[in-house]
Amino acid sequence: MAHDPVKARVAAALTGVLNPRVGKDVISAGTVAGIEVQPDGKVRLAVLLRREDPASLAREIRAALRDVEGVTGVKLDFHDPASGTGPSHLPPSHGSVEPAQPTPKATLAPSARQLPHLGRIVAISSGKGGVGKSTVAANLAVALAAAGYCVGLMDADIYGPNLPRMFGIVGQQPLVLDGKMQPVEAHGVKVMSLGSIVERDAAAIWRGPIIQKIIQQFLTDVEWGQLDYFIVDLPPGTGDAQLSLVQSVHLDGALIVTTPQEVAVGDALRGAKMFEKVGVPVLGIVENMSYFACPHCGERTAIFASGGGRRLAEELGLPLLAEVPLQAGMPDLSETGVPVVLGEPGSAAARALLDLAAAVVQLVSGQSVRLPVIVD
Repeated sequence: MAHDPVKARVAAALTGVLNPRVGKDVISAGTVAGIEVQPDGKVRLAVLLRREDPASLAREIRAALRDVEGVTGVKLDFHDPASGTGPSHLPPSHGSVEPAQPTPKATLAPSARQLPHLGRIVAISSGKGGVGKSTVAANLAVALAAAGYCVGLMDADIYGPNLPRMFGIVGQQPLVLDGKMQPVEAHGVKVMSLGSIVERDAAAIWRGPIIQKIIQQFLTDVEWGQLDYFIVDLPPGTGDAQLSLVQSVHLDGALIVTTPQEVAVGDALRGAKMFEKVGVPVLGIVENMSYFACPHCGERTAIFASGGGRRLAEELGLPLLAEVPLQAGMPDLSETGVPVVLGEPGSAAARALLDLAAAVVQLVSGQSVRLPVIVD
C-alpha cells in the first residue's frame, strides 16, 4: 500500500536519523532502501550497510521507530551494496518508500555435507583481529574436554595460527599414519593447526583455492576419531576461509566474539550477517575484554568502553552468552600454553568461559549442564 499511514510515519521518523558517512538522513541517503509494514504492525526495513557506516546506525534506526504509532516491532534486513546484491535505491523525493525486495532465503551451500564423526561443529568467529577469538576457542575446547566430552579443535586461522602456542605444543608436528594426519593432543583436546606444519616465519601468501583445500584436508584427512564437539577457530573477517568452511561441512552454529568498542562491534555485526546469509545459526555473542577487575579490591574498570556486546546482541536478537573480563596474567598463561580455565580456574574470566561452554552445550544439543571448576 503506497499510502499506508504507518509506513508514512515510519519514513518520516527515519528522516531524523543521520548517516554521517554521507551527511544525509537515512531515507535521503538511500541507507534505508525499503520499508514493509505487515498487518500486525511489524516493520521490515531493507538497510544498505556499508563497511564505512558506523555500527551505531542500526541501533539509531531502531530507536527512531520505538515510539512510532502503529509499529509493534522492527526487523532489519542488512545488505552490502559492495556485493552487488540487495534492493535497489528508491527515490527519496517521493516522500514514501516502496516495500523491500524479499531477502533470499538462507540455504546451505550445495556442497556442504554432514560429517557425523565430528559431532557438533561450532565455529568461533570475529569481525576483526585482536579481540581474543582464539583465546575463546581454546578455552571453550578445554572446558568441554574437562567435562568429559571428546573434543577436536581445528585452527582455520590460516594467516595467524596461534593455537599451538596457546596449547604448549609449538614444534610438535602431527604424525602421519596410514595416510591420515594425527592431531596433536594437549589438555584433553585434539588440535590440528597449520602452525604445527609450516615454519614459524613462513608467510602465508595464499589465495582462495589453496585455503579451501587446506580446510578440506583438515576436515577429511585428519584422524579425528569419534568426537562430541568440533570447534573451529576461524580467521577474522568474512573471507575465503569462512566461505570454504560452510561450503565443506554442515555447521551446528557459530559464536561471534567482539570487544565492547564500536569499531569491533560494527565488524562483528557484518560477520553475524554473513553466517545468517549462508544458513548457519549464530548461537550468540561473546564480549571479550569486557572490563578489568582489580585483583586487590575487585573494582571493575571499563578499559575499552562498555556495553558494545550487549548492544550488538540486542540488535541481532541474540543472547549475550558471556562477558569475559581482562585479567592480569592471562597473556603469560597463553604464552606458556595453559588456557585460563586451567591456569586460574577460580578467576572471573575462567568462570565466564565455563558458563559459555555450558551455554554452547545447551544451545546445540539441548543438554542442561553446569561445568565444574577445572582442576588439572
